[in-house]
Amino acid sequence: MDAPIGLGLTTGIIAVALLFDFTNGVHDAANSIATVVSTRVLSPRIAVAWAAFFNFVAFLVFGTSVAHTVGAGMVDLSVVTPGVILAGLIGAICWNAFTWYLGLPTSSSHALVGGYGGAAVAKAGFTVLVATGWRKTLVWMVLAPVVGLIFGIVFMVAVSWVLYWRKTPASVVNHWSRRGQLLSAALYSLGHGGNDAQKTMGIITGLLVTAGYLKTFYVPLWVVLAAQTAIALGTLLGGWRIVKTMGQRIAKLRPIDGMCAETASAVSIFGATFFGAPVSTTHVITGAISGVGAARRISAVKWDVTLRIVWAWILTIPAAALVGAIAFHIVSRLIVR
Repeated sequence: MDAPIGLGLTTGIIAVALLFDFTNGVHDAANSIATVVSTRVLSPRIAVAWAAFFNFVAFLVFGTSVAHTVGAGMVDLSVVTPGVILAGLIGAICWNAFTWYLGLPTSSSHALVGGYGGAAVAKAGFTVLVATGWRKTLVWMVLAPVVGLIFGIVFMVAVSWVLYWRKTPASVVNHWSRRGQLLSAALYSLGHGGNDAQKTMGIITGLLVTAGYLKTFYVPLWVVLAAQTAIALGTLLGGWRIVKTMGQRIAKLRPIDGMCAETASAVSIFGATFFGAPVSTTHVITGAISGVGAARRISAVKWDVTLRIVWAWILTIPAAALVGAIAFHIVSRLIVR
């Protein structure tokens, strides 16, 4: 193996990776707290603390299968360099910042894999991409929000039927739904921290392998803790521009709606994480909210807003890939290949 890349450069790229993880928390904080804030179950200040805590402790529940997919299963590490990883992160961060400014709840996951893939292709062509990893990722990126939507409908219909047959007073329903939403928000935040933070773990571990500091791909504990801390801190800062879009513009939510949407999302994300698939938590919660709204009535969902979000999703991977490719050409001339 070649001599390790300089410690200073490696540390700098790790810092950029953790910055991306932090922006992921900022960008995707709305996913974790939009429903619980919009239904007024928790104040914004308490909601972000609640979500951040469960974001952080997620490493105690989930393994590192998603990290292995992102770090070693999508791009051939034998041709990847620290410059590729740095450029991919720049592409993802730039796209996250742009969509945050516009208030669009796009996917940090899409931005990361797009930026990383675009930089790698700029370095060595399309043969550098690992087909099996991309196939699994793209399948789950479509499947996960569909599962969220279906479970959102199922949970909403099931709960509504139970309440109808028991003739439960609205005040009782609202009381227990608000309590239930504390649990559902915690489960969703746990899933968010478990899936999204692992993507940064995979990138950092891939860097350590390509830089010569690790002989085989395994995720050190300090990488796990650093990634979980960064995403939790980002969630504490929050993304209020996106909360409004997620919490009210797709469908008006009651506590019972928020509980069903968050639970449906948690089921979908837990399943994807079990299979090691890096999915978009933004996709999943949007699908679940749409499903809950549609279960009440189709017109309850503002489909024009949902469609605008979907178009932003479609554009994310190619746009982040383009920025990543451009960033690689700049980085390779100024810093390192």
